[in-house]
Amino acid sequence: MRDILQELEDRRAVARMGGGAKRIDAQHAKGKLTARERIDLLLDEGSFEEFDTFVTHRCTDFGMEQNQPPGDGVVTGWGTINGRMVYVFSQDFTVFGGSLSETHAQKIVKIMDMAMQNGAPVIGINDSGGARIQEGVASLAGYAEVFQRNIMASGVVPQISVIMGPCAGGAVYSPAMTDFIFMVKDSSYMFVTGPDVVKTVTNEVVTAEELGGASTHTRKSSVADGAFDNDVEALAEVRRLVDFLPLNNRKTVPRRPFFDDVKRLDESLDTLIPDNTNTPYDMKELILKLADEGDFYEIQEDFAKNIITGFVRLEGSTVGVVANQPMVLAGCLDIDSARKAARFVRFCDAFEIPILTLVDVPGFLPGTGQELGGVIKHGAKLLFAYGEATVPKVTVITRKAYGGAYDVMASKHLRGDFNYAWPTAEIAVMGAKGATEIIHRADLGDAVKIAVHTKDYEDRFATPFVAAERGFIDEVIMPHSTRKRVCRAFASLRGKSLQNPWKKHDNIPL
Repeated sequence: MRDILQELEDRRAVARMGGGAKRIDAQHAKGKLTARERIDLLLDEGSFEEFDTFVTHRCTDFGMEQNQPPGDGVVTGWGTINGRMVYVFSQDFTVFGGSLSETHAQKIVKIMDMAMQNGAPVIGINDSGGARIQEGVASLAGYAEVFQRNIMASGVVPQISVIMGPCAGGAVYSPAMTDFIFMVKDSSYMFVTGPDVVKTVTNEVVTAEELGGASTHTRKSSVADGAFDNDVEALAEVRRLVDFLPLNNRKTVPRRPFFDDVKRLDESLDTLIPDNTNTPYDMKELILKLADEGDFYEIQEDFAKNIITGFVRLEGSTVGVVANQPMVLAGCLDIDSARKAARFVRFCDAFEIPILTLVDVPGFLPGTGQELGGVIKHGAKLLFAYGEATVPKVTVITRKAYGGAYDVMASKHLRGDFNYAWPTAEIAVMGAKGATEIIHRADLGDAVKIAVHTKDYEDRFATPFVAAERGFIDEVIMPHSTRKRVCRAFASLRGKSLQNPWKKHDNIPL
């Protein structure tokens, strides 16, 4: 009996070593952790339960049968993050460069199926050279099996991808279909075709970092949601994100103890809006002052900075926040910001996360670049996302809400539940100056008359009261009481039940 037990321990020891000490040292030399070290940091201590430790590949071509390391380049299983169950797979670059084989894919598919069956998030740690060339089409079939699970799991359980090394070719499409992608600066990259292929086909000379590094995907392409300095920081931030998310689409958002007074008043908010309506201010200040303990988890911080998306807690429960940022492009909506916010709103709606919208939007960004880029269709994505969302929706208009952008930003007409405005809110078709020049075109040569007309327009329309008279604004509230009013609004909506008409699925303007 002891011999059998010792054999089990010996086999486990071999599996834990992956590609061997030399390759582990090489991984560490690059500033990267091994697959198992990453899992140990991600999950609660001692909670990891591994599956398929002894699985090996079945390839017999090119002498592969002589090298069959247990685990086949990926560590899979489940564990807990702050006591809540998650499923995880972590690719092992020390084994065949983390390349995906038929059995490697089967291991990933197994835990994804279990995650959907048992209703828990899936976290994928990607560090792979791509498809295992020796297996040919079998490895490509493996990728497609994983892709199909990504599609089936979408909107059912949260899916998080952490890119901690290379992720190239077909491998990029699995993370692309997950809900969140995080990268590590200087050690991870994603691209469909690498620098060598790009040079061969287009004659462009580009580095891997420029083509698909963390900076590229967080600032320019919007493929990734965040980038961190090293493996340790990235995994810590993933743990923090999971704390905000429900386990699946049938669970409510997590609720945790909080130590912030729901009735807290913040007098500083009464002076947040500058006297000059064209002077910017930082909307993040409002978000932090509304959130429990000032805790805000921002998503896609470095992309489309004219809109802010992320998670806060109110009374201990997760709430998604979408907010215009007057500090960037005056808070205008454009192609990038509409796409960014629409995807975030749809995620929140899929997982029953209430949405708080903070509005200061002068309209859509004008210009030929925007129109030729399809701002009409991209702007419609955000409109569509808000209109189809059935979760509790609370909106606060702090200053400008002009034109079609007023409609788009979770207005009462898109089934907003509570729509508040500060006394500084200006809800109108357009700004007073532009409106006056159209209405009183005949007086354009007389500066005094135009000034009088502009003042009249401001007095009548550049306020929240016309909208309030029509019931489009539920209440004009004092800025300092915003946290109290918003918390009470969401508390009253906990029992909300709203169903969209039956359909196979919608046809959002992609």
